[in-house]
Amino acid sequence: MPRLLVLLLSLLAQMAHAEHLRVQGSNTIGAALLPALVQAQLRARHATAIEQHPGQLANETVITARDSQGQPIRVDIAAHGSSTGFTALGRGEADLAAASRPINDSEAGQLRALGDLRGAAAEQVIGLDGVAVIVHPDNPLPQLTTAQLAQVFSGQIQRWEQLGIAGGTIHLYARDDRSGTYETFKALVLEPRHETLSATARRFESSDELAAQVGADRLAIGFSSLSAVHRAKVLAVAEGDAPAMLPERALVASEDYPLSRRLYFYLPANPKLQAKALADFAQSPAGQAIVAQQGFVSQQINAQPVTPLADMPPRYRALAQQAQRLSVNFRFQEGSASLDSKALRDVQRVAEYLRQAGKLNGKAVLVGFGDPKETPGRAALLSRLRAQAVRRELARDGVEVLQVMGMGDELPVAGNELEQGRLRNRRVEVWVD
Repeated sequence: MPRLLVLLLSLLAQMAHAEHLRVQGSNTIGAALLPALVQAQLRARHATAIEQHPGQLANETVITARDSQGQPIRVDIAAHGSSTGFTALGRGEADLAAASRPINDSEAGQLRALGDLRGAAAEQVIGLDGVAVIVHPDNPLPQLTTAQLAQVFSGQIQRWEQLGIAGGTIHLYARDDRSGTYETFKALVLEPRHETLSATARRFESSDELAAQVGADRLAIGFSSLSAVHRAKVLAVAEGDAPAMLPERALVASEDYPLSRRLYFYLPANPKLQAKALADFAQSPAGQAIVAQQGFVSQQINAQPVTPLADMPPRYRALAQQAQRLSVNFRFQEGSASLDSKALRDVQRVAEYLRQAGKLNGKAVLVGFGDPKETPGRAALLSRLRAQAVRRELARDGVEVLQVMGMGDELPVAGNELEQGRLRNRRVEVWVD
């Protein structure tokens, strides 16, 4: 009897010391990126015996390991859609939620007891993605506007001939209702035009499965994460009068691509130490490298040349001739001149990039943009004020900006008919010589 008691006490002690992290939410993040981040973070902690196993249900993963003292570690990942992550947080069934779209007002209200989930500590952007519009590789169509996409996916346009190519009846493929990918597509394409998804669309929990089906169906059109395009053809997308864009990495990094989106971790107030450690690792250079390796777009800063074009405003064309643009745009909270949660972290990334490049003092130019205003000169003024706001934040990190420019409503990256387009046009670029 005493021996059994000793064994029981030993087992209870091991369970008390065991680490257990539960993550639920986005399939886009949870299918491959999240397991890769977890395993890399465990290796960075010198954990051993790291193993990955399928969970009880499809799109679930269990990762086990031993820490440096030999204690067991277990991480459970359930990747059934962004909305399921917020539900699990509220029920106490998850320590961290992964989401491929921002938390909505209803969810934020329901989870108020967990703290301000829109605060900078809770809402953490871990990477960027583009919702790719995909068709069969043999489809000759080069591009669509967001207005055409709304007509196609709502069922108003039902045949390929209506889009100017031969084919027949369009077959629609879409993610399921719990998916952040679907929520993003609905928010950016369908809802602004008061449309709903056609009941004829085939629905999928997994982006990989959807892309595989589109790649095998000559009449198909669908949308998926950029990381799950596989052999399908990707269409360029145009919004309003702005030029059509493919979800190229540089355009997703700057969030100029019309269907760009952010990938999030959401942590409650006073998070479990393991959850905070995973979020911190995801934000680190090592974590961002894994984001890129998994097919998404990292937030690491780099400089890239921009080809000067004849139709550029003269000041901007001169800048393109002598400087390079950094791979980030600063954007702002809706209805505010305050930087959003991603921009606040990007300030630190830009400052660190400039520090390492030896360009902290007088080497950076900030260029602000906005949307049209009725009062003459107001768009130029507001765009300059946005750039000044970024200048103040960078100054706190030791950056002395060479020049601030306000370009007003020139060079839009989206149409200004809808509020979402106007928000995307309100941005600040960083250039360095």
